[in-house]
Amino acid sequence: MPSIDQMRRLNIAPEWADPLTETFQRFGISTAVQQGAFIGQCGHECNNFRTLEENLNYKAATLMRLWPKRFPTQEIANEFAGNPRKIANKVYADRMGNRDEASGDGYRFRGRGALQLTGATNFHHAGQALGMDFWADPDLVATPKYAALTAGWFWDTHKCNEAAQAQDWVKLTKIINGGTIGIEERLKHINQAVGVLS
Repeated sequence: MPSIDQMRRLNIAPEWADPLTETFQRFGISTAVQQGAFIGQCGHECNNFRTLEENLNYKAATLMRLWPKRFPTQEIANEFAGNPRKIANKVYADRMGNRDEASGDGYRFRGRGALQLTGATNFHHAGQALGMDFWADPDLVATPKYAALTAGWFWDTHKCNEAAQAQDWVKLTKIINGGTIGIEERLKHINQAVGVLS
C-alpha cells in the first residue's frame, strides 16, 4: 500500500495515501503493476490528484470541435462559450441517466473524482456500491476519499485489473477514456508509479 514517502516521490499530496490504500484493499488492486496503473491513469485524468472536478469552461471553437453535433454553428457555440453550467446541461442532457437540459442534471452530475465519474446513473450506482448517497450530494465525489473510492468502483466494475496486470495499456486507456487520448502521458505516469511502488 502506498506510503506518504511514496506519495511525495510521485508528487502526489500525502493526504492521498489513506484513500488510495482503502481503495486498493476494498477493490483488490493488489500488485505493484495494478496499483501503478491505477495511480497513472487517475493521475492523468485528475491532474496528478489535484483537480477533482471537470473543467467545462470552453471557448466556442473548442465546443464545436468536441461536440460538433451539439454545437454545429459558431452562433450556437457562442451562446454557450465560457459558461460551464450551461455547457454541461447541454452536452450531458438526456444521457447517462440525466434528464433534459432544463433539469440541470448535466451540471449537477458533471465529472468529479479521480476518474471523473459522470452522469446520474454512475453517481447512483457508485453511491449504492459504497453505501453513500452521491445522487443527493454529488460534491462528495470531489473529496479525496470518495474520489479514490469511486475510481476504485469504476476500476472494479470495468475489470481494469485484468488489463493492467496484462500491461495492455491501450485496452486499459480505452476502458477509462473511451479512446487513447493522452496515452503517452498515461504511460509515463504508470511507469513512474510502478517503479516507486515496486
